[in-house]
Amino acid sequence: MTTLYNLVTQIYFLLIRVAALFDEKSRLWVEGRKDYFAKLERDFKANQTNNNSPLVWMHCASLGEFEQGRTLLEALKNEIPRLRVLLTFFSPSGFEIQKNCKAADYVYYLPADSKKNARRFLEITRPDLAIFVKYEFWYHFLTRLKKREIPVVLVSAIFRKGQPFFRWHGGLHREMLAGFSQIFVQNEDSLKRLKSIGCENAILAGDTRIDRVLDIAAKAKRFPIVEVFCEGHNVLIGGSIWHKGAAILADFINLENGSNWKYILAPHDVSDANISRMEARLKVKTLRYSRANKNTAKAAKVLLIDNIGMLSSIYRYGKIAYIGGGFGKGIHNILEPVAWGLPVVFGPNYHKFAEARLLLESGGAFAVEDAKAFQTVFEQLEDSANYEEAASQAKTFVLENRGATSIVFKAVRVCLNQDLQD
Repeated sequence: MTTLYNLVTQIYFLLIRVAALFDEKSRLWVEGRKDYFAKLERDFKANQTNNNSPLVWMHCASLGEFEQGRTLLEALKNEIPRLRVLLTFFSPSGFEIQKNCKAADYVYYLPADSKKNARRFLEITRPDLAIFVKYEFWYHFLTRLKKREIPVVLVSAIFRKGQPFFRWHGGLHREMLAGFSQIFVQNEDSLKRLKSIGCENAILAGDTRIDRVLDIAAKAKRFPIVEVFCEGHNVLIGGSIWHKGAAILADFINLENGSNWKYILAPHDVSDANISRMEARLKVKTLRYSRANKNTAKAAKVLLIDNIGMLSSIYRYGKIAYIGGGFGKGIHNILEPVAWGLPVVFGPNYHKFAEARLLLESGGAFAVEDAKAFQTVFEQLEDSANYEEAASQAKTFVLENRGATSIVFKAVRVCLNQDLQD
């Protein structure tokens, strides 16, 4: 099975290199790993005076996973100021945004998973603890960590029927699970699935993202121009929307032109070309945030957010949120608006997301397949009693499910205790 794994991963990494000739994200993936070990060795040698301080290595696939691990990372740094942190990403979408992360001493890509790369990486960095977030399972890294007797924890993990761990051919994947000292899962279903295959190192902790979004909400920025735009109106916010969702919202907004609602649309793709497409589709007065002032904001019906970084704070101004991605691989972050008590609406591809399923069951969220379904949900939420119930269920969900970071932190602190005493 190891031979097959090596073959599959080599082909996968080769395909990324081929794609780099045409695709910007793949190009960044390849360029970010050039002269990798020379840079890594240079960085760690330059800081060898700190080598007596314990090193925690946190690995995240991308930006979303980093947000899940971030509260834990910051809690560790606050508790243990002399702690060093190595943060790695698999994807450019995480690395490019967080390469100057203040909570980390070193930020790198993860090298391609191979026996040689894993050995060299750990020989240079020598972490005292490794934290993987949610989905990351790399055989050679986990095997080498276990051989070096370095504790490894998996945070905010979620397991579903059909994954290789639970199938006849999943022996290698089950071996990877054994490489973790502890696996902190998000829900009971994940815990039961792991127990069913004899995995006894799993603990139910919950989703650390909930602690993160509540922290973001508590520290949210205010935007005077947005406040002027919203004043006296109900506001629907379209967050991280893609083409299908943007089309549904545009058709709806064009029909609702005379209502007391205003709309803030934050596309996932903030390129000028995409913003221009959205402007062309909308038949009402639109305004890009980058061009807005307090006078023009008052007159606009739709405010288009043409930057990255504002969205999580903007939810404070909303009454309902539509979250994009549900017509593709899966929905984007619905917990950020839910932290503000906003009922959320999304497309039909939500089944991989436990929080979406639970919110749908409680009535704090709604799934729609087209513009007609969205219109129906909107009309339902215009009824004050229906709205208050949905908003209450949304807020209750985050408040009842907070605290995962504290559970994981205590266990991680125990793993580091010996190193802190030395």
